[in-house]
Amino acid sequence: MQQPPVCEFVKDIRFEGFLLVRMSEQRTGGNGAKYLDMSLADRTGEVSAKLWDGNVAPPAVGTVVKVRGGTLEYNGRLQLRIEKLRGLEPADEVDIAQLTPSAPESPEDMLVELRTAIEEMTSAPLRKLTGALVDQYQDKLIYYPAAQKIHHAERSGLLHHTTGMLRAARAILAVYPWLNRDLVFAGVIVHDLCKTEEMESDLLGVVRDYSQNGLLLGHLTLGVTRIAQAADRIGVSGEPVLLLQHMMLSHHGEEAFGSPRKPMFPEAELLHWLDLLDARMNEMQTALGKVSPGVFSEKIWSLDRRLYRPKYEELTQEPSLPEG
Repeated sequence: MQQPPVCEFVKDIRFEGFLLVRMSEQRTGGNGAKYLDMSLADRTGEVSAKLWDGNVAPPAVGTVVKVRGGTLEYNGRLQLRIEKLRGLEPADEVDIAQLTPSAPESPEDMLVELRTAIEEMTSAPLRKLTGALVDQYQDKLIYYPAAQKIHHAERSGLLHHTTGMLRAARAILAVYPWLNRDLVFAGVIVHDLCKTEEMESDLLGVVRDYSQNGLLLGHLTLGVTRIAQAADRIGVSGEPVLLLQHMMLSHHGEEAFGSPRKPMFPEAELLHWLDLLDARMNEMQTALGKVSPGVFSEKIWSLDRRLYRPKYEELTQEPSLPEG
């Protein structure tokens, strides 16, 4: 399968090839005509795609389609205007690995990074409890995304998000050495583990829907329960369990974002900001990867704003001397 990668798409090129369906909905335009609004991807990125034919049913999320069309810019954002679309056929030779948006590092290496952080803990209760929880979810961690659409929505995205937070935590702990390192590491590692129960993902890291537990309880409530169950199983009790449960419950920071308690000690506060920082940097990187330097993105609804991609190359230019 030879085709240009999505990350190299520019305005006014022709494309014919296979892409993975990340989002697919039938919508109605202002003129009353129906069309397909899709997000199609390969492992290098995603592109917004439109098919102006109301008779074509939306392909299922997580399936591979063959498309033919051309690229254009609409409101400063690259778009693939599809002329023809069909599903995968038995005779098609497609390398699925080339179509799956994936974390930039191998899940095995990122999992080793988590294990290393656990081994560094000097608190035996936190080390045992965190290790037990990672053991419980390790198989799913290899491929699970961190979200369905917003941030780290990629194969192994949950590990990508967690290791990003761990690296930021190491840097911040050097500035605030009085914080409890073990508590910060434990909170980072376990805070989103129950997203593997909240969402239903296939092995490609594509989330089709949320689970019954996810919709009724959510990963924060599930996380508090799983911490208690793991603690009982391995014989850990007392304040280490309670503190980790509070970090789980409060890491979204505000009731409006799902946390029934605000962070009530410094390590819990740091966990909240680490989570928000890493998620937002990933959202911004993804959004700005779809526009050219000097162009604004479309509105990012999760951030409630448009983003601007700076012309970074101009920052390195030498200033010109005035003539005369």
